[in-house]
Amino acid sequence: MRAAAGYSALAIGAAAAFYGISSIGFGLHTGRPPLVRFGRRCAYVTLAAAVAAFAVMEWALFARDFSIEYVAENVARATPGLYTFTAAWAALEGSILLWILALTGYVAFTTWRFRDRAGDPLVAWATIVALGVTLFFFVLTLGPANPFREVAGAVPGDGRGPNALLQNHPLVAFHPPALYLGYVGFTVPFSFAVAALVTGRFGEGWLADVRRTTVVAWGFLTVGIVLGMWWSYEVLGWGGYWGWDPVENASLLPWLTGTAFIHSVMVQERRGMLRVWNLSLVLATFCLTILGTFLTRSGVVTSVHAFSQSDIGPWLLAFLGVAAFGSVALVAWRADRLRTPARIDSPVSREAAFLLNNLLFGGFALVVLTGTVFPLLAEALDDRQLSVGEPYFERMGTPIGIALLFLMAVGPQLPWRAASGEVLRRRLLVPAWAGGLTLVAAVAAGARGVAQVVTFALAAFALASIGRSVVVGVRTRRRAHAESPPVAFGRMVRANPRLYGGLTVHVGVIVAAVAIAASSGYVTERELRLGVGESAEVRGYTLTYLGTEREATGQKATVKARVAIARGDDDLGTYAPALSTFPNTRAAIGTPSVRTGLLEDVYLTLVSSPDEGGAVTLGVEVNPMVVWLWVGGALMALGTAVALLPGARRRSSRRAPAGRPARDAEPDRALVEVPT
Repeated sequence: MRAAAGYSALAIGAAAAFYGISSIGFGLHTGRPPLVRFGRRCAYVTLAAAVAAFAVMEWALFARDFSIEYVAENVARATPGLYTFTAAWAALEGSILLWILALTGYVAFTTWRFRDRAGDPLVAWATIVALGVTLFFFVLTLGPANPFREVAGAVPGDGRGPNALLQNHPLVAFHPPALYLGYVGFTVPFSFAVAALVTGRFGEGWLADVRRTTVVAWGFLTVGIVLGMWWSYEVLGWGGYWGWDPVENASLLPWLTGTAFIHSVMVQERRGMLRVWNLSLVLATFCLTILGTFLTRSGVVTSVHAFSQSDIGPWLLAFLGVAAFGSVALVAWRADRLRTPARIDSPVSREAAFLLNNLLFGGFALVVLTGTVFPLLAEALDDRQLSVGEPYFERMGTPIGIALLFLMAVGPQLPWRAASGEVLRRRLLVPAWAGGLTLVAAVAAGARGVAQVVTFALAAFALASIGRSVVVGVRTRRRAHAESPPVAFGRMVRANPRLYGGLTVHVGVIVAAVAIAASSGYVTERELRLGVGESAEVRGYTLTYLGTEREATGQKATVKARVAIARGDDDLGTYAPALSTFPNTRAAIGTPSVRTGLLEDVYLTLVSSPDEGGAVTLGVEVNPMVVWLWVGGALMALGTAVALLPGARRRSSRRAPAGRPARDAEPDRALVEVPT
């Protein structure tokens, strides 16, 4: 019964998407607005169908309906409630179901948002494209990725349970949904970019339509990536948070191009330039999300993050080919009309900085894409297995990252069109001094490594640059309104949330960059063999092994090593790295225990269980400043939320009398200014 109900919901969703595409297309062709309106309403039906299908899956999981193959393979009777709920996206078929739920939510919201522009061809074509993507994923669930396929033969009395790595940390409930909301959200700007090219309306209007959705998708993708790094750090037991795994890279690629678009769009809003760049970045970002889906779900890469071998690889590859070829063809078709008379007046200007920003982000994406895909191509074409590891990515990516950090400091201080020497001296003198003094202080304090020292100096440079922008903005508003600094600053943020949300995001990026440089450059690693009561010292910390504890539940059996950590006379507490065995796995799964501090973490892993004498082998790492990576991620999320607040112009447009044009119907040029 549940299998039939879930499959029926998916079929209804696919039919609604198909009828929506057909109705809108026929309505546009024949000039019949009622058909267009009917087709747009089909988006709500697809959302209802996706919600129903997802609800049926959760019902089947909690009811332990092992007649459904997906349930039998991903939950057991002993699986705790949290991991029963998250099992809905713990395997390939369920992950596509979650993808559809997020996608139909975005499409339905976009349809509702533009309900007053139902007859606008741009919006109509965007809806067609979005429903086309929706139809493709519905078809996947009706065919090769059917989550409601029934068990062939006898129904088992119990299930296998989730993958061991997906049931030992609560972040499984947050990381995948956030990542999917980021991935899927880029469908909306993609659909409007295609619609703009089809209708020939590729000026600044479509940017205003997708600006907020793009920021929302980027924010979710950022949060998803940071949560994934945290999960890796807390669960995998290797002491790191990023290993340049192909699936990790698959999430980074659209983040890089999406970040480039969010910056580049300001130039088109301000001066009507970089149209080809903006369209290309949006189209490329969507294609990279499909590439990431292919890498994760086709089985072509072996990864702790990837799903097993499946039949949907050719489907995704074909869809990627259609999206990529269609995007290139549309841009080539409209190439002549995409040109604008505006030109960059000076290499020392904000326009030039944004163009260089695009080139750097594009170059970084190319480096990551090459290192990720080249081994797959070599294996497919020459039957050779190649490995592109961490040294390649760090050697190629570090200079680009440092250049981006420098540009983050200098770019916002540059005026539009051209900058004089006097302006540059006035705006960059204090930040440059801050960077120089930090460089000297870091070297004097014993910091080593060119990349690390330069990162610290540029971080101070960039933070001082942001601080200068905020201080100048507060002073300007105080002079204009004669208010106290707290009131002026609060009103300033409310008047220009895009700017100050963006500055907050930049602060988060800078904090994360410092944390990455410190944690990757100054880590201390040791492996200790200790008996009960024995102690060892690692970088000023005294670790004492107190013994082991054993726990057993229906879900897993766990061995924990109790380790006391002290520094000098300060007792820092007792920590318990563990090894767990699950019924559906033979190998023990390690769970680290981390003593988190503001300046450094003590990261403990249980390498081996106690021997006959009770001795254990412990892995110990002292990782500097890792907590600041999570702080940086939180600041990026906060800045994204601030940037999405309605600005003063948007609020005033809502209060405009009937019949008067909305003030934010045109690009809000003031929102991209930096106080001078």
